[in-house]
Amino acid sequence: MSTVPTLNGQVIGQAHYATRALLERATAPLGIEFNQVLVLNALANGPVERAPLIQRITSTRKVDEQEVQRVLATLVEANLAQVDHDAGAPRLRLTDAGHTVQARIADAVADIGARLYAGIPTDEASAAARALTLVTQRANAELAATPT
Repeated sequence: MSTVPTLNGQVIGQAHYATRALLERATAPLGIEFNQVLVLNALANGPVERAPLIQRITSTRKVDEQEVQRVLATLVEANLAQVDHDAGAPRLRLTDAGHTVQARIADAVADIGARLYAGIPTDEASAAARALTLVTQRANAELAATPT
């Protein structure tokens, strides 16, 4: 007889890390690390000003600005992103090579998601998404209210 696991940080973390490991395995041949995946995805829909991009990644990943600056530099050095100074505030955008790599990442994410979420009833997936979104909002509120 199997027991139903309790929804808690451990179960959520195990799902996150297992899924992330699959993504990292898929992106390893591209020479792309996880934080770079996040930035490439953030740039997929067009140029983004540097400051909001840094804030987006630091708040999502809970990493410091220095780490995001490092990631941005590595993407520029690898010719996957470039800085545009034309629009006033510096904006980062994908290069043609960056678009190609990001498209391969998007395909890998879609494939992983299709395999992992196959057969989960829509109502259960929706309930899980709502619960996890609420947990994330509450955790972010606590982090914002509590000094580091």
